[in-house]
Parts: sequence; C-alpha cells; structure tokens
Amino acid sequence: MSDCIEASTSSSSSPRESVFIHPRREPFEHGLLPIPKLIFTDPNATLAPVRDKLVASAANHPSKRVGLTALSDALQISLDHARLVLDTLASVLHDDDDPLVRAKSSEVDVVGADVYDLILFLYIQSYKRLLPRTHKDSAAVADVWPSTSAFDGYLSALSPLQLVRSNSRRFMPSQADEEAHQLSYLQKHLANILSLLAEPVEGEGEESLVLTMERFEHLGFLIQFGEKGFEGVTLSQAAPFFANSDPDMPAVPVPAAQVHDWVLQNISTALEHISERVSAKENGPPSATDQDVPMADACASSMKSPKSARGSSFIEGISKSSYVKQAPDIKGSSVKVLNCHDSVIYILAPLRFATIYGCSDTTIVLGAVGKAVRVEHCERVHVIAAAKRICIANCRECVFFLGVNQQPLIVGDNHKLQAVAPYNTFYSQLEEHMNQVGIEPTVNKWDELIALGVVDPHDSLSHPAGVSDIQAESATRLDPDQFTNFLIPNWFGGESAGTTRDNPFPLPDAYMASQQRNHKNLGEIQQILRETPLEENRKRELSCALHVFFKDWLYASGNIRQLYCLQGD
Repeated sequence: MSDCIEASTSSSSSPRESVFIHPRREPFEHGLLPIPKLIFTDPNATLAPVRDKLVASAANHPSKRVGLTALSDALQISLDHARLVLDTLASVLHDDDDPLVRAKSSEVDVVGADVYDLILFLYIQSYKRLLPRTHKDSAAVADVWPSTSAFDGYLSALSPLQLVRSNSRRFMPSQADEEAHQLSYLQKHLANILSLLAEPVEGEGEESLVLTMERFEHLGFLIQFGEKGFEGVTLSQAAPFFANSDPDMPAVPVPAAQVHDWVLQNISTALEHISERVSAKENGPPSATDQDVPMADACASSMKSPKSARGSSFIEGISKSSYVKQAPDIKGSSVKVLNCHDSVIYILAPLRFATIYGCSDTTIVLGAVGKAVRVEHCERVHVIAAAKRICIANCRECVFFLGVNQQPLIVGDNHKLQAVAPYNTFYSQLEEHMNQVGIEPTVNKWDELIALGVVDPHDSLSHPAGVSDIQAESATRLDPDQFTNFLIPNWFGGESAGTTRDNPFPLPDAYMASQQRNHKNLGEIQQILRETPLEENRKRELSCALHVFFKDWLYASGNIRQLYCLQGD
C-alpha cells in the first residue's frame, strides 16, 4: 500500500485506505525512565495539576518553556533527575528543530522543554513493555540458564545461551507484536492524553474541550502516519479537519471528541491490518526475514541485515564471525544488533538510535549515534561507542569504552559490570559521522555514571519484595594500566576518503600516561631485539618463537577468526 497522504477537505473520520497510523517507537524504546516519582498509577488525575503548574512556571521562563528548577519543583524530584528527564526527552522528540534538541549541554536549562511535549513524555512513563512469550521447551531453557535470582528469572526467557540452544526466537516479541502493543496502549489512554492537551471553550466549562492545530501536532510525539513518518507529512496534514488550513490564518480549534474518534478509528484500522499481516505470515510460507536465523559457524558474508519498514536495519544471529556494516550498507537511521554471539561486529556509520540486545562474548563497535544507545540483556560483551547518550540495562560482565556527551545511565539488575573506560578507537570517517549527528568530541562523560533502581517498572514482571528501592549495580572505571587502543582494520586498504587519523576524544591524563608508557616499553623491546647480536640461525629461531606465541594468542583469543573472515571478504 502506498504511504501517500492526499489532502482532504472532508471532515469524515474514516481512515484512509492508503496509509496506516503507527506509534513512534523511539519514546517507548529509549524514553522510559525507572524513576519512581515519574510512574503514576492514574496519569490523568496526577498530571493535570502538574501540567497547570508547568504552564504557570513556563510563563516566567525566558523562552516560555519548562526549565530544570520548575520541573524539579513540580515533580518533587532532584535537579539531577530533572536534567535526566530533559536529556531523555530531547533524545526522543519528534521535531529535530525543537530548541531542546538543538541545545548544547550547557544550554538545556535556559532553553527548557515545551510543556505539552513534556506532559506526553511523563504520561507514557506508565507504559509497560510487552512480555516475552513463554518458551515451548522450558526444561531445555532451565538446563542451560538456571534461574537462581530475580535477575536470572527475568533472563530465563531471554538468555543468549538459550537462544543458541533452542535455535529459535519465536518466543521473543516480534516488531509487529510490539507495535500492536504500543497502539493498544495509546488506544486505551487516548481520551486521557487528549484531555491533557485540550483546552475548554471560553465560557462553556470543561465539558467542551477543543484542540488547536498547534496542540494537535504534539500528538506527533506518539504517533505518525506512513511507514517512516519523516517524509514531510505532519499530523495536521493527515487529519481531515486541519488538512486544508490556511497557513496565514489560525486554524479553527476542533472538538476533542472529534479528534478522539478520528485517531481511535485509525488505530483500530491499523491494529486490524497488523493482525491480518501476522495471520498471513503464520499461515503462509515464511519469508527469509521471518525464518529462524541459524547460528552459522562460518563468516558472516551470507548473513543479511534486513531493512524493516520503519527505517531500521537488523543485524541478527551472527555467531563466531566478523561482520562489517558501513554507511552505504545501513538502511534507515537506526540499527538493532540482536542475539549475536562470539563475534566482532563493526557498524561504522552515522545513526540516530542503536540497540544491542541479547548478545554474548562479542565486541561491538558503533560508529556515531546521535540520539541514544541501549544495551540490554547482554553478557561478556565489549561495547565501543561514540554517542550522545547510552543506557545499560540488565547486563553481566560487560565492558564499555565510551565517548558520550551525556552521563551513562545504568538501570535494572546488572551483575558484575566489569568497567567503563574512555573511547579507544577511530576509523577514517568517524569525525565526519560525529559532525553529521551532533556529537561533541570535547565533551566525554564516560565516567559520570547515573545508577537508577534495580526494578524496572516498565517490564510488566513481578519482583521479589524489598528490591524496588535498591540502586542498580554500577560499573567501575577501568584501571589505566589495562587500557589499550582497539584497532579497526582498514577494510579498503587506504581508499577511504575520511580524514580522522586518531581518537577524537581526548584521553584523561592517567590513561594517556599509561598509553605513553606502553608505547615506550614497546619501543624499548623493539630496540633491544634489533640491537641484540645474534647469529642468523638464532634470529630465525627467535622469529619463529614469536610467531608461534602470536599464533597461539590468535587462536586462544578467537581473533584468528577475523583474519579468516577478512581473507574471505
């Protein structure tokens, strides 16, 4: 079906057959914060007075918006948490021209947030994520991933080890499942959401609520028309009651009830379409991207990175391989790395969002991510990322080498997070990609961690009593003596046009001193070897011994696989 939206003068609320409504996934995937004071059992009743406070505070703000102090006072949260709210909101806003999105770190309080974007952001903190499906072979799951704690009980349905053993991801929510779940949430809460955006007609009381076109556009934070939603079609252009408004004249406000009926009908139609699509897939022959992905023990040249209809690329099921994606290979602005094991994955491209989920024993290099990175349910993974912000949730024994403009967020039940460290690599186009997505190399808050609660109120799961107020386990700083640079192979033999020749993030003094000592020691060893007087046969023996030890290291570390894959490419 075409995604075109034709302008209409009709006030009919019937949905167009050529286009469907979609939830914006970003707020639901990257915008939820496990801060107890943001979780409202009755969002409408609680947020109405909060909205009124924020509107009053915005009147005194230089930009007529909400700053940190006003938000802190209205929600009774700390200034640090208020800053976290605004930073998170900025990362998932639908309008890239919003001043908060474009603000530098030092300008956030002065710029502030729009009241109604903020209210919608606070409302969806009541959202609960879709539960994973029960696995059909629970005995096999228990055999490879025994549940011995609340953490293990959660991961028992999502463990990387289980995925390898079962060779199936049917029990995980599909993209269609998640979209339907998000639409159902919006369907249930639409009346409350509209009441928070609407205003009463003067002299007619609260019963006659109306929405101006400006207030209606705020719904774009939650929903969009068309598969991608970023092709220039605004909600007001899609809606029959605002479609032909004169840009030089203020549009006539529309009754909230009319907006409610129109959006609700479109959501119902979209849910029916999703149901039909899922039913057709289940009853028909599976497509290449729907089949279970085998965990092949070969190089990843045969693996695919299917493009989703929502502008995301998926890298799934890579096992015991090296895998490279450069900017021309990425379809859309987001990447999801799912269920990859014992591999090295390079994603050397400018992105908006990146998700790493369910991976183990893998090194993942992310290029430049301008909005947010989320790493969840991973174990023994090394992540190297240049990003605006990162969230680490429910991980074990992972190491993070970070160049991040905002404080890393640690949430959920993490176990033995080994360390965080400064960013430690580069590739020739890195600085160009960072400029494209707005990452500042002079700001790196890699070690300014924020740890929130162990319990994530958005995960729909029950938790043992007494753990709700426990702070998540944080990570330690990597010992500078253990810090090393990570070398990204030059895939094209120097043909790349990029200008980056070194790590763009300045290293802290302790790490720089350690690096200089290592370089000095290496130079001294090389000098000793060169100057040691040896007969030719002894030189050959020494060379052979070095090669043997190096080869043993290649096999023991698994890096030999990268050489084979490079040769295969």
